[in-house]
Amino acid sequence: MAGGVLSFPLTSFREDGGLDLESYRAYLTAQVATAPGAVFPACGTGEFSALDEDEYRAVVRAAVEVADGRLPVVAGIGYGWAQALRFARIAEEAGADALLVMPHYLVAAPQDGLVEQLSRIAAGTRLPLIAYQRGQVTFTAESARRIAEIPTVVGLKDGHSDLDRLQRLTLAAPDGFLFFNGAATAEIQARAYATVGVPAYSSAVHAFAPEIADAFFTALRDGEDAVTQKLLRDFYVPLVELRDRVPGYAVSLVKAAARLRGLPVGPVRAPLVDPGPADLADLEKILDAGLDLVGATRRRTA
Repeated sequence: MAGGVLSFPLTSFREDGGLDLESYRAYLTAQVATAPGAVFPACGTGEFSALDEDEYRAVVRAAVEVADGRLPVVAGIGYGWAQALRFARIAEEAGADALLVMPHYLVAAPQDGLVEQLSRIAAGTRLPLIAYQRGQVTFTAESARRIAEIPTVVGLKDGHSDLDRLQRLTLAAPDGFLFFNGAATAEIQARAYATVGVPAYSSAVHAFAPEIADAFFTALRDGEDAVTQKLLRDFYVPLVELRDRVPGYAVSLVKAAARLRGLPVGPVRAPLVDPGPADLADLEKILDAGLDLVGATRRRTA
């Protein structure tokens, strides 16, 4: 999965809020055609928390069918371990290759509880698990060692961007344990993560502009510092500054940018909100600037 940008696709909704499965399949087909390292349906960018179980089943099954064995499909699961297992079993039946265990719901928990949470999920599914530390979930180095001893826990995605702590985790885990940069707009910190041995990252930008995401990934991999600097300065930093204006824009702006490119993703579901006219106008300028940098055009239909 370190061989390409990791795709976290959006979930398509109709204007009335219903799941638009046909549009989702068309959008997924366009995503998979760009050959990402893996596809992660029904995760944070895909509004996992807004899906009911039937919708979740349809979304994961569609991803498996569109991927058609060409790349790994890693489905999101979450909430407490009992509910996470319900989603895990649905994903397993739908043909997913692995699961991303997103932060549990609401409560803070001690390290023993975080380890037990993963142990219980692992005991109830045969699929490999990737833990996700973000929000109220933060593993210590000792806990990282313990979860790595669970046979089906194969990796950890980090969304805290505490590189001191992350370095300790990578040193405590065994060789072959996977680590992923899961920071919001991960490209901003991709170089820093790579210095502590975590080159793989998820890309929300790939959900609407794979041309930009792939250009950045290639430049970073090949040591083309001038290219990465220009993309960061003229596209990624302005995007992050816009993202930080309103809670939830980490997803809402991604969907809005996809719509600007003609991709059939529809609106976000509450409690998220779509950007207003002023923010949408700013997003349009940032998107056009990024596309110009990589020689791409605005119109991209699924």
